[in-house]
Amino acid sequence: MVNEQKRFALFLATSDSTLVKKTYGGYFNVFVSSFGEEGEQWDLFRVIDGEFPEDKDLDKYDGFVISGSLHDAFGDDDWIVKLCSLCQKLDDMKKKVLGICFGHQILSRIKGGKVGRASSGVDMGLRSITMVKDAVKPGVYFGSQIPKSLAIIKCHQDEVLELSESATLLAYSDKCNVEMCSYGDHFLCIQGHPEYNKEILFEIIDRVANMKLMEQDYADKAKATMESAEPDRKQWLTLCKNFLKGRSEQV
Repeated sequence: MVNEQKRFALFLATSDSTLVKKTYGGYFNVFVSSFGEEGEQWDLFRVIDGEFPEDKDLDKYDGFVISGSLHDAFGDDDWIVKLCSLCQKLDDMKKKVLGICFGHQILSRIKGGKVGRASSGVDMGLRSITMVKDAVKPGVYFGSQIPKSLAIIKCHQDEVLELSESATLLAYSDKCNVEMCSYGDHFLCIQGHPEYNKEILFEIIDRVANMKLMEQDYADKAKATMESAEPDRKQWLTLCKNFLKGRSEQV
């Protein structure tokens, strides 16, 4: 019997920047090169532009990824409300959904958590997050050896302020109480950006600073966090792939 081709969908909640378009051909390619594997089919839905899959097609997918966004996950724009409704359906279907940054907040919102402006302000740059050892089960997507901490690129002004009772807190940092959480075996939520690299982060920092949404001093400090350190990108990508594909390998 031939294995059926695995199929995944990206819900893109942000517009492609000039750099990302020019260097990578768009954010879709950044995500697929991070989480995709040979022989899989990946489909793009620009939810920010109102593109959504039909309800009848949801069952065709093995998993979904929700990207970050400049928009607020607690907002009531039509497309955000529609995305929340779609995620409710995926929750009922127990479909695997990986929520990143804005996606993490959307999934927490529909599960009854509280999302709002980050209590300690904008967080940009490289940050080490601490795993909740007792909450992370060995042999699941973390593999047998659970790291004490992992470095990840952060880029957000909102956060999950309160988790619902159905959530399991998986990681926290000194800047953010909910860096990572899960709901059952099918929702995994990460506040940071496993898919980002230094180049993408620096372009976002420059753009935000140029729009006068951030002081230049803060922008310089955010960049400085990556002068002598790097994110644990390989471990993050393994972890995310393990989750989406339902397997356990060493992170």
